[in-house]
Amino acid sequence: MNTTEITKPKWDTETKLARVAWLSKMDPQKEFTTLMHFYNEESLLKCYQKLDRKKAIGIDKITKDQYGENLMENIDNLIKRMKKMAYRPGNIREVLIEKEDKPGAYRPLGISNFEDKIVQMQTAKILESIYDPIFSDRSYGFRPGKSCHHAIKDLHNYLYRNEIEVVIDMDMANFFGTIDHKILENLMRMKIKDPKFMRYIIRMFKAGILSENELRVTEEGVPQGSVCSPIMANIYAHYAIDIWVEQYVQPNCHGRVELFRYADDAIICCERKEDANRILKVLDKRLAKFNLKLNKDKTKTVEFSKAKAKRGIQQGTFDFLGFTFFLGRSRQGLVIPKVRTARKRYITKLKKVAVWMKTNRNKQKLKPLWTVFCAKLRGHVEYYGVSFNFEKMNSFLGEARKIFYKWINRRSQKKSMNWEKFGKFCERHPMLRAVIKHKLF
Repeated sequence: MNTTEITKPKWDTETKLARVAWLSKMDPQKEFTTLMHFYNEESLLKCYQKLDRKKAIGIDKITKDQYGENLMENIDNLIKRMKKMAYRPGNIREVLIEKEDKPGAYRPLGISNFEDKIVQMQTAKILESIYDPIFSDRSYGFRPGKSCHHAIKDLHNYLYRNEIEVVIDMDMANFFGTIDHKILENLMRMKIKDPKFMRYIIRMFKAGILSENELRVTEEGVPQGSVCSPIMANIYAHYAIDIWVEQYVQPNCHGRVELFRYADDAIICCERKEDANRILKVLDKRLAKFNLKLNKDKTKTVEFSKAKAKRGIQQGTFDFLGFTFFLGRSRQGLVIPKVRTARKRYITKLKKVAVWMKTNRNKQKLKPLWTVFCAKLRGHVEYYGVSFNFEKMNSFLGEARKIFYKWINRRSQKKSMNWEKFGKFCERHPMLRAVIKHKLF
């Protein structure tokens, strides 16, 4: 008589992490005691495969291809070191990136060694499995299945369906750079009871930052650019802001209050003005408990009442994720919230187009230069192509077209073409058109 051998299905790491996420969702107070087994050959190889080989390299100057020459040996060695607690993250190379909306101002970007990026990616997956299920539905930044456009659409729908009086346009000063390591560690220890895992988290915090040949170790800040930084920042903001609004602010207000947050960019919608004033008075104190600060020059209350707008009372505007929200009229004459490209973003993007044209005008012939130019504009249309923003997008593309015309006529001392000739060229090689890519309703 033949017998069939029954074998248990082998669960891969991603399936096990999915179970961690399910457990966390079912019980938000769930504690996790064993996490180090998620760092294994299978999971670290997947992290290696997902990392982009074109990204900047760290201080050790090892690229993805170089690390992959002896991949299995390197991964095996990494696992052994992690088991013995012998793995220590290398120092982080700091690069300053100019801010789009603030010419002359720079944002620090941290670049880790390639092996550290592998560990960071797996760490981010573990933390995401534990924390993402308990995050607020109104938190959108750097989360699977959520994006800027989800935040914009949900905020627009809320403003459309609900009558509010005031919006608090909230801006935190240097949020990523002021996250307190000790506070974040204590917050994470409430759910994570694996001492080895927490020791590696602390080692990540203590990795030095090399900037202009000067090495510094700080007690605050998570480097932007690190694979782990987004989830750590979300954990911090979840306890500092989201829980506070949900558990303390909303129950103690006279009207409805709703928070919409993308990383450190947050909007609080208030049904009543007196609630907004009370929130603004205590908001600074709440953030101070987590060593965070409001940017008082940018944080403001904005009148945003549809009822008052119907009576002809002028209402304000506010910016969120590159869009300006304002009250306008529908085709039927109803007062409704609308969006358009924020003025600062509009001007900054056109300046970038001009800089690119000035730099590249002599590097290619006219037709291939035009093709690359149109491809560069595609990202703008993909992001800003939302309902109500067609006119602003069309204006942007028209101004960009003028910039192209200006700089192709400066490729030499002789003017290469007039506007009529350029118009015929555009007819033969049509420019990218403004298209609504994201409908808000």
